[in-house]
Amino acid sequence: MTEIDDTVVSVRYIVDDVQAAIDFYTTHLGFTLRTAHLPAFADVTRGPLRLLLSGSDSSGARATPTDAATAGRNRIHLVVDDLDAEIERLRSAGLSFRSDVVAGPGGRQILLADPAGNLVELFTPATPS
Repeated sequence: MTEIDDTVVSVRYIVDDVQAAIDFYTTHLGFTLRTAHLPAFADVTRGPLRLLLSGSDSSGARATPTDAATAGRNRIHLVVDDLDAEIERLRSAGLSFRSDVVAGPGGRQILLADPAGNLVELFTPATPS
């Protein structure tokens, strides 16, 4: 039996192009490539998050029922120190956002989409007064 590392959280994203997803997450969002089995699968990490990038040939993608294959409202949530600086940096890299900045009692956030349309929430917590 394989031992489970409970200090790492794994999230699977189904992607159209595994290499494009690797490039997006490692270039723009600070992830590190862990393994790549192109074109089917790769995984990238950022802190305790392991993001499983599954292409159409991967077992993870093949197990997805057809009626559940479209992107939903789920997303990974990445905390950033300065939301405005991140937005400027990512826009300068040619990326576009799927929402405007939204502010609430807990902080400010904006949604970014990866090349396959999976959502990434960039979030800066509110400063205590």
